[in-house]
Amino acid sequence: MFRSKSTAGTGPDVVLIGAGIMSATLGMLLKELEPGLTIAIFERLDVAAAESSDAWNNAGTGHSAFCELNYTPQKQDGSVDIKKAVNIAEQFEVSRQFWSYLVENNIISNPHEFIQSVPHMSFVWGEENVDYLKKRYKALQQCHLFKTMEYSEDQEKLKAWMPLVMQGRDAAQKVAATHMEMGTDVNFGALSRALFNHLEKMDGVSMHFNHDVRDFKKDEDGSWLIKVKNRETREKQTIKTKFVFIGAGGGSLPLLEKSDIPEGKGFGGFPVSGQWLRCNNPEIIAQHRAKVYGKASVGAPPMSVPHLDTRMIDGQKALLFGPYAGFSTKFLKNGSFMDLPLSIKANNIRPMVSAGLDNIPLTKYLIAQVRQKPEDRLEALREYFPEAKMEDWELEIAGQRVQVIKKDPEHGGILEFGTEVVSAADGSIAALLGASPGASTAVSIMLNLLKRCFKDEVETEAWQIKLKKMIPSYGQSLLNNPALCDELRTWTTQVLELREMEMA
Repeated sequence: MFRSKSTAGTGPDVVLIGAGIMSATLGMLLKELEPGLTIAIFERLDVAAAESSDAWNNAGTGHSAFCELNYTPQKQDGSVDIKKAVNIAEQFEVSRQFWSYLVENNIISNPHEFIQSVPHMSFVWGEENVDYLKKRYKALQQCHLFKTMEYSEDQEKLKAWMPLVMQGRDAAQKVAATHMEMGTDVNFGALSRALFNHLEKMDGVSMHFNHDVRDFKKDEDGSWLIKVKNRETREKQTIKTKFVFIGAGGGSLPLLEKSDIPEGKGFGGFPVSGQWLRCNNPEIIAQHRAKVYGKASVGAPPMSVPHLDTRMIDGQKALLFGPYAGFSTKFLKNGSFMDLPLSIKANNIRPMVSAGLDNIPLTKYLIAQVRQKPEDRLEALREYFPEAKMEDWELEIAGQRVQVIKKDPEHGGILEFGTEVVSAADGSIAALLGASPGASTAVSIMLNLLKRCFKDEVETEAWQIKLKKMIPSYGQSLLNNPALCDELRTWTTQVLELREMEMA
């Protein structure tokens, strides 16, 4: 078992870097699987989940592919590819199972603090886009994960679904929408903090805020020596551990580079910043209860898909529109403008240059976004809320996203819009790079990490039994078992009390 690898007397069994949803999920899984494990968590800020996992910084919540059109691209032959959407939808169901387990076992006492019932809708206009959405709907209907989805081009029906979006709209405009009542809003900041609060109370777990991880070195015995600096006292220390997880959001790439593992060579990062329009009028906020997603502009990164978004943040209902993309050389909202320049190394400069040349439309899009005036942002909002007024909205700065750039034999380098786990061959260190869908699929991502880095332990009977208890569908395909999917959806809905949830 894992305890045989312990560095007892010299340091924790596991070090988690970054106090966001990924570290929280991995820490919780490991402590449930192996209660005797010792874990140390290091976070450079003074509070957990203040970067990408924070509700105001997160470009999307409750990603389940019900409404995100960027997960269902149209092929050259006109058909719609639903593979990615199906995969994400199934992974989100896995997350719901794990959260339900945590609630049933009183690890999380109040699910209302992090999850709410909010319908998910896709909305388009124009003949070509309506044709696309109809094809998307028909394709998704072939998969039972989306069987409760509704489609309509009837403006009266759409007014009932999303009144703000339809108010003041031209009655002659060709429009269409899909509707999924079982959508959710998830506050990953609140969820992360709930998990860390529980972890802190467990034996063998220590949290260290205001601590910067500065460097890594592989010791002769295969363990890692991690140099850490206290940002308040300036004190430095070296921590020894057998396993390291780098879950520092945009800060993961520079730390992966410092590990110097061969598997981390050639990776680069392209930072994209974001902004929201946040509604400050309670009357308008009360009229909308949905996540309404549209189609992204040409050249826009996937996390820039526009949406009029109902959120529950700190117990209050909020309404956001955006995100508006921008560019910054920072890898974190609280990072340094030198993050991007310092990340460029001899082993990744060619992939980064190649990816840049292949994504000139993205560069032009970001330049246009940076140059936007308030009137430009209002004009974009009015495509989704025709009667929007400037005085009802204020600008809110969102978080940073760092898209993965990786080596490619044909192109030299490609820009990836997703998440990627990079791990050493011996499984002693792993890092999570990238962004969307990220947090929503955190449980599946961490389960795959366990298979990579804890191969022997995962195969043991004890871990298999526990994994199936935490995630009842573990080892089975929800895609290939509609009855099991329906059964587990009913269970998670009842546990998380989403049916009776009425948003104030």
